[in-house]
Formats: sequence, C-alpha cells, structure tokens
Amino acid sequence: MNVDEEGYRYPQRQARATKESRQKWKGLGKGGAMRHRKALGDNIQVITNPAIRRLARRGGVKRISGLTYEENRGVLKVFLGNAEHAKRKTVTAMDVVYALKGKGRTLYGFGG
Repeated sequence: MNVDEEGYRYPQRQARATKESRQKWKGLGKGGAMRHRKALGDNIQVITNPAIRRLARRGGVKRISGLTYEENRGVLKVFLGNAEHAKRKTVTAMDVVYALKGKGRTLYGFGG
C-alpha cells in the first residue's frame, strides 16, 4: 500500500508486462491450471422436457409418451458425443455437422 502526502492509502499499481513476457505467454488458451474447473457431470439433464417437446413438434409429433423424454436424452447424448468429448457444455453447429457426417447424412451449408 502506498500513502500520499494527505495520508490517503491506495494500492500499489503493478508494472506493465514487457514485450518479452507477452510473447512468452501468447496463445496458451486452455493450458493453465485446472484445479478450479467444474467437473462436467451429467449435462444431458439440462435438456428439459419442454425442449424435447418443442423438437418433437418441429418434427411433426402430436402426442408424446412420458418415457420418451429419457430415451431422447440418451439418443442425443450418443449423437452429440463430440461436444462432451471436447469438454464443452455448448453444442455448436459443427458438432451437429460432424455427428451427421458420422452417420452418413452429410449436411452442407453450416461449415466443415
């Protein structure tokens, strides 16, 4: 802590990083210490019943059995396994493109 002539205490400013130190750490995105990383548990439960219902409505389904929701979660988990393998919570458009390509149903127009 620094103290000015009037007795006001303020925190000491840190020195700016030099060019060498910036170049040393450049481009090391997710490589740091991971001790504070949350364990990715069963994220498939985040897909709610209304979300599955909306997907079914888009596919033309009128009425859905109660057991269908867990079955759909299991199928989605297998189908979009790439996002979980990459330790991401977000499913990107490329995950869907790669999953469809793996099933032999190539989708064009979304990259890749």
